[in-house]
Amino acid sequence: MNISTAALAKMDQRYRATLINSLPGFKCLQLVGTMGKNGHSNLGIFNSIFHLGASPALLGMVSRPDSGDHDTLKNIENSGFYTLNNVLVDYYEQAHQTSARYTNGRSEFVECGFTEFFMPEFEAPFVAEATIKIAMELKEIIPISLNNTNLVIGEIKHILVSEELVGADGYVDHEKAGTITVVGLDSYFDTLPLARLAYAKPDVVSKLIK
Repeated sequence: MNISTAALAKMDQRYRATLINSLPGFKCLQLVGTMGKNGHSNLGIFNSIFHLGASPALLGMVSRPDSGDHDTLKNIENSGFYTLNNVLVDYYEQAHQTSARYTNGRSEFVECGFTEFFMPEFEAPFVAEATIKIAMELKEIIPISLNNTNLVIGEIKHILVSEELVGADGYVDHEKAGTITVVGLDSYFDTLPLARLAYAKPDVVSKLIK
């Protein structure tokens, strides 16, 4: 099968969206917690979060075109803070439900059965059920004119994680943390480790890291 740009343009919109969303394969899955000006918390599921750099510690997130009823980007712009929370096997259905378009003022924490958790002097809510919680401060929003999306760049301010999940070399064990992943917008997967390999060097066979 060879699917050209012209063929993509002729496809049913939903079919094309499903195809392109699932095409890259497994992606990072996070619940993004924010707080609105009205004091109402908001929680949304995102699969477009990625590493940008370690010094400073930056993560990127793509926010889809504003439809007027999605509060995540608006809350991040207004407050400058947000949280990232991993999704666990026992909560994937509730996490998926946060993508529903609840009206302003109805918190997805309440509607979808998650518990708000707050750190002192950090206004954005965490998901108490998450085993890896990341406090983010907004650094830059870059509009992408090609499709009216926005690249949200944030700096990690706090990482809330059990010591047993972080190895001696700094490796975060997402299998032990119970983190799940996603393909597309609606297909969730548990994870099993294959291997960790040592830093690659020319003409040297990388050894397994145990």
